[in-house]
Amino acid sequence: MEKFIPYGRHFIDGDDIKAVVDVLRSDFITQGPKIKEFEEALADYCGAKYAVCFNSGTSALHAAYFALGLQEGDEFITTPISFVATANAGLYLGARPVFCDIEEDTGNIKSDLIEEKISPRTKLISVVHYAGHPVDVQKVREVADRCGLKVVEDACHALGALYKGEKIGSCKYSDATVFSFHPVKHITTIEGGAVLTNGENVYKKLLMFRNHGITKSPEDMLSASHGSWYYEMQFLGYNYRFSDVQAALGLSQLKKLPFFVEKRREIASLYNEAFRNSPYFYIPVEKDYATSSYHIYVIRLKDKFVERKREIFERLRAWRLGVQVHYIPIYLHPYYQSLGYHRGLCPVAEDFYERAITLPLFPSMKKEEISYVVKTVHEVFNEFAV
Repeated sequence: MEKFIPYGRHFIDGDDIKAVVDVLRSDFITQGPKIKEFEEALADYCGAKYAVCFNSGTSALHAAYFALGLQEGDEFITTPISFVATANAGLYLGARPVFCDIEEDTGNIKSDLIEEKISPRTKLISVVHYAGHPVDVQKVREVADRCGLKVVEDACHALGALYKGEKIGSCKYSDATVFSFHPVKHITTIEGGAVLTNGENVYKKLLMFRNHGITKSPEDMLSASHGSWYYEMQFLGYNYRFSDVQAALGLSQLKKLPFFVEKRREIASLYNEAFRNSPYFYIPVEKDYATSSYHIYVIRLKDKFVERKREIFERLRAWRLGVQVHYIPIYLHPYYQSLGYHRGLCPVAEDFYERAITLPLFPSMKKEEISYVVKTVHEVFNEFAV
């Protein structure tokens, strides 16, 4: 196969293009009615009361932490196996991430270890539904309730996933859930993100945070109104606003989400069948409480192949497979090392990183591409078996 197969790819069709063009021809291309329409559709899909859209998943995380009261001097517990944004968003507020080790099979935070990480400074727990497989969030909620903490679900991998039969994003066991709409995610708005919540006060803070800390609602004013033009900046917010163009694309994409998830699960099933008894690596698991939406398909090398990961990875790339590694443990990055974090902090996470390779998986994959991935993976690993 001559074509390079990336690990993830967006799917845009004629309906998506028409939706965007219709907005471009309308009176509103930025702060118009489509934003609210998309937010309501997203909240309805997930079963939450409120959704607020942002210009990225990172800004959505920043907003969620702020709205739940995370501030300078606080600590928050999270996983090291995530993109750096999960932890960075707390640093933006002057809080310190406390990293908790993971389950070796799912890559998710190990809920049994969370409580021992809690200190008097701990304000919230931020869990990541790694690769689209939900964390056992009911257990996390029970810990949080005992200790008076907030819970954030970083669900940037998990739109369309189910936990105990309920959609991730319902916020049944959390105070806020964050999604990303980056092109490799389940739906795309080019760039973008959202926070879902069932709390009205959290919802209002999110709306203000994305718009410089400004409110235009008379009932929320702290001073007497000067007139119908009046608005107030009540805290230091940011320009994290979403646009009508993005919302129009999001609405069109959301209609296709069930198909996208079904295709992802179908491809994962084909991989599982092809690789189930591999002597070279472990395939992803799916716990009985979870229905994964398979943002990514991550294999984990068995012991005797760990030391040859780099060779295997480069060989797969040479055969035009856009494999990737998700993720370098956050605290191993130089910036976090400069903050005092050190190797050995989460040994299971570090071992997971040494083993993990992400294979291509996206809804528009053709049968021949899937077959090529399977064939090439078998052939490359067979080379390293001798």
